[in-house]
Amino acid sequence: MKKLIVLILVLASVVINAQNYNDALRLTEHGILSGARALGMGNAYTAISNDFSGVAFNPAGLGLVKKLQLDASLNYNSLSTSTEFFKNTTDYSNGNTGFNQFGFVFPFPTYQGSLVFALGYNRYKDFNRVMKFDGYNNSNNSMIQDMVSYNDDIAYELGLSYPTYNNDGGYIADETRINGKLNQSGTILQEGDISAWSFAGAIEVQKNLFVGGSLNIISGEYSKNREYNETDTKDVYGNNLALDPEDDFTKGFNSFYYNDKLSWDLSGYDAQIGILYKANDLVNIGASIKFPRTYTIKEVYREDAESFFTNSNYYLDPPYETALEYKITTPYEFYFGAAIHYQDLTLSGDAKIIDYTQMEFTDGLSEREMNNNNLDIKDLFTSVTNFNLGAEYIIPYTGIALRGGFMYYPSAFKGDQNDFDKKYVTAGIGIAADKKLSLNIAYAHGWWSDFGDNYGTNVSRTFQEISVNNLIFSVSFKF
Repeated sequence: MKKLIVLILVLASVVINAQNYNDALRLTEHGILSGARALGMGNAYTAISNDFSGVAFNPAGLGLVKKLQLDASLNYNSLSTSTEFFKNTTDYSNGNTGFNQFGFVFPFPTYQGSLVFALGYNRYKDFNRVMKFDGYNNSNNSMIQDMVSYNDDIAYELGLSYPTYNNDGGYIADETRINGKLNQSGTILQEGDISAWSFAGAIEVQKNLFVGGSLNIISGEYSKNREYNETDTKDVYGNNLALDPEDDFTKGFNSFYYNDKLSWDLSGYDAQIGILYKANDLVNIGASIKFPRTYTIKEVYREDAESFFTNSNYYLDPPYETALEYKITTPYEFYFGAAIHYQDLTLSGDAKIIDYTQMEFTDGLSEREMNNNNLDIKDLFTSVTNFNLGAEYIIPYTGIALRGGFMYYPSAFKGDQNDFDKKYVTAGIGIAADKKLSLNIAYAHGWWSDFGDNYGTNVSRTFQEISVNNLIFSVSFKF
């Protein structure tokens, strides 16, 4: 009877994986994937965009294409983290490979000006992220205690907490005899990507003035797998202490294992319009607006856990699982760019404005949850301007192009230090095998800092130095 009463009360207040502002940020932050020429030039492409990559930067640039063109790209991504946790540093890395672009650009014959359409696939963002940590937390806190403070049923099911009652036998709350002093370790692996099937068109409305637009049908997936352990490496909780006073099998606590898995199936859409003006043979000026994307997220969240004692172990049977569907809308994005052509040298620069306070939960959660999340977004985030710089030099008489670039993406959080801003340097080379076939390779190296909490606020915090490397190989064929 005691067990039944406790389960009813605890399940009524169980804390599950709450959707929050991090989910909106994950979908809004810019990726760097593009074609090899664009990436080699630091994605400073708003005023160029004269290949299939223009669908993502400025569809008006497609109007510059004069021949039927096929573009395809393959991307390799490698991410490494160095994580400091209670003065102990752990290195970890992960990589993936996949096609990130395949598209056709179709110029149509016109009496004057140009009319161009494009159709194809872009994978423009990946979620590859890893972290491993291991350290001794000498303080009086733990994930177990954090769970008990929320009356989370997991701690009770694993023999890590017990119910307390008042003098009248009424249930008060769960308590635990765990009081920190545990070694904490874990691994977090994030995977997935966002891609889009795109249809775009551009027209030269008057001499040297191009306008264009694109419609993008978005799909994607995201998964996060966290494994976390708390271990009594210093025998603080010996064989004489029962974590549940009424259960001798909870004597001799050894360790606690927790695993939670989050998976998303993503779908959505967006649109973009742009303009590009060739001021003369030396200068291009471009601008575009990307309208808000509305994502539908089908989420499955699963929790599993186990506790180990000297003479027993407890586990969840079955693991907890929840599923729901909700929507997030991202902000408008404004792109501005200029490119200068002088003989065999091209210099380009972009500025992209994103107001992260306009991220919004729009459907699928309770009114209270959506309001709280949207208020957090207003309080925590700010508007930023991303900067991209690029250069391309064509070596005379060789058909070889050398490229380089730099990208600077400020942190979306208010008051963050520069260490949390994402910085990338890029390099690339293009080889025109003949008048029809060209090969392009681009490399990007990025770095920034980050931190995260295993539970609570700044009581079990990881500090991460992150570096990422992308290598893109593209083939372009002109008919």
